[in-house]
Amino acid sequence: MNVVDSSAWLEYFANTTLASTFAEPIKDLANLIVPSITIVEVHKKAWARHGLKHANECTELMLTGRLVSLDLPVALDASAVVRQYELPMADSIVYATARLNDATTWTCDFDFKDLPNVRYFDKRGGR
Repeated sequence: MNVVDSSAWLEYFANTTLASTFAEPIKDLANLIVPSITIVEVHKKAWARHGLKHANECTELMLTGRLVSLDLPVALDASAVVRQYELPMADSIVYATARLNDATTWTCDFDFKDLPNVRYFDKRGGR
């Protein structure tokens, strides 16, 4: 199972040098989990950068995965993640969603860099 963080989705949609790296989990639809908070983050940034039509197209593609809403188990685990790893709230929700679904988190967000079950890719080309 795979959870793609907002930073990775944005790299994919912008077709950066990391886009092909993140295409692997994104195109594996049977194993793609989409935390609802990533919809908020990606839609907001895509709308600001490229307009509402593009933001809605991004959302449509994201919804080809299995959407996981912020429910009580995710919220409580996210609270534990904040305490354990000192992640920001949105990141803690993404990571908790991955943990509760035995998924790997794919990201280029440095906050996730050294966490278990994370595939971190540095935007500057390192790993």
